[in-house]
Amino acid sequence: MSLQEEERTEELRQYMIPYLENETVCSMDEYVQHGTTSTLQHCLSVMRLSCALASRLHIRVNYHNLAIGALLHDFYLYDWHNHQDEGPLHGFAHPDALLTGVETRSSSPVRLPRNRETLMAERVDGLYPAGEGAGFAGGIVSAAVDGIQTALAALHHYAE
Repeated sequence: MSLQEEERTEELRQYMIPYLENETVCSMDEYVQHGTTSTLQHCLSVMRLSCALASRLHIRVNYHNLAIGALLHDFYLYDWHNHQDEGPLHGFAHPDALLTGVETRSSSPVRLPRNRETLMAERVDGLYPAGEGAGFAGGIVSAAVDGIQTALAALHHYAE
């Protein structure tokens, strides 16, 4: 690990102290995410991987925001394997939601125009709309392919 990566790792530790000392955040360790991995362990792994990828690929990011977003990306406090209130699909619906996943029942109601070559949104510099929710795919496989192509385009842009 380079000196710069070591400094960034220490900086990230400092960012995370208030969160990792928070009783509610720590309670994520009581819930299983995948196999024997707790939700907290999963989120910490995503945080480390996200920051490492950004660093190694020389992507200009706000590491503080990236780390917190990754840490809290699966912030829920229940065992989704046994959670019946939402039906069979975890995270799909919520009793207080006014409108949930309209694109899951039909084509996306919105299509964000983007440049054909750069895949960047036409009117928002630095925004890369991707996949079904942005109107660029019709199913899970085409959404994944579009997401990969768009992510590569964004990486290319930010690596320059």
